[in-house]
This record gives sequence, C-alpha cells and structure tokens, in this order.
Amino acid sequence: MSEIKHIFFDIGGVLGSNGWDHEQRERAVAQFHLNSDDFEWRHKEVVAEWEEGRITIDEYLEIAVFHTPRTFSREQFIAFMYSQSVPDEDTIAIARQLSRQPRYTLMTLNNESEELNRHRIEKFGIAPIFEAFLSSCWLGVRKPIRRFYNRGLGIAQAEAAASLFIDDRQQNLISASTLGINVVHFTSATQLRSDLERILHLEFPGA
Repeated sequence: MSEIKHIFFDIGGVLGSNGWDHEQRERAVAQFHLNSDDFEWRHKEVVAEWEEGRITIDEYLEIAVFHTPRTFSREQFIAFMYSQSVPDEDTIAIARQLSRQPRYTLMTLNNESEELNRHRIEKFGIAPIFEAFLSSCWLGVRKPIRRFYNRGLGIAQAEAAASLFIDDRQQNLISASTLGINVVHFTSATQLRSDLERILHLEFPGA
C-alpha cells in the first residue's frame, strides 16, 4: 500500500444516519399515511435525478408526494425529512482527530441531494473537518458508477493508490477498489478506529 494522503468518508451510514434511505421513507409512510407502493414507485422514478442535482427537492416532492392533495404541508414533510438525520458522534470524532494530522487531506464521497446534503453538513458540524464535499448532487453522478470516483479523484488531485475510502456499503467499495483505491468497510466506530490504526500506523489520542 502506498502512503495514504487522501482519506474519503461516506456520510450516510458512516458519519451519521442515512438521509432518505428506505428506513427513513418507511417512517414517512407511517407518519403521513402514504400508500407505500405508490410512494416507493414514484421515489424510484426520480431519486437519481434528485441526487445528481438535476431536480430540486420541490420537484422531487411534486412527483413523489404532492401529486395529489394532502392533509399536511410541504413544509411539514420537509421538516420530517430533515429530522431523520442523526450524527454519529463517535465516528465524527475519529474524522476530527484525523483532520488534525497534517499529512492527510479529508474529503467526503457521498450520494445525496443538495438540500439534504447542506442540512446534514451543518447539523453534523462537519464543515471544519473536511476540505471538500464531493457529493453526487455536485458531481452529477452517483456511486457506485466508476465515473463518480474518477471525478472525485480528479477534483482532489489524489492518486488512487494513495487514497483511502470509507463506506458502509460493499457495492460502493468494490467499484472504488477496481480503480486502485484502498477501502475500509465501515460497520462501527470501534471497528473503524482499529482499522485506521492498523492501516495508517497511528494511535488515536485517548484510544
């Protein structure tokens, strides 16, 4: 393994809860008494466009939820969506400690719509930790497509062999590893700390 210089974190499932994945949508179905099959079908029709920055949250909701009169407002539904984001403080603490090491540049590589992405960056308090947020809404392509990683590496001016990518989903890691990026499959903050100490040959303060 080359000396690691860039470390890329996923956000949803690593630095915090997922933003608008199946478990969050299931809660929305229960909270707002939606037709689950209809909602899921409509969501899948436009989620790629939304997460790749081609439509706004208003356009997404017009198709997925507010195609028919509702007893709740758009503002109430968006507030619920935002409320589903919960930071993982233990993992964020690891990232914060890494950011204090001058030999590493930290960035994110994540699939997210722009509105949720901005909200989560602020709510999780992670803006000071990362040099850049390489998100699907700004890259115009989503994981696990190889072009996503190539664009991220290009923007970061990072070499694949000197990069480490942390994600909770194997399909995202497989695509990254085929390009020569070193990967860590995230399952918990404890596991991540142990893997990073082994790979990077460092000891975290207070570990």
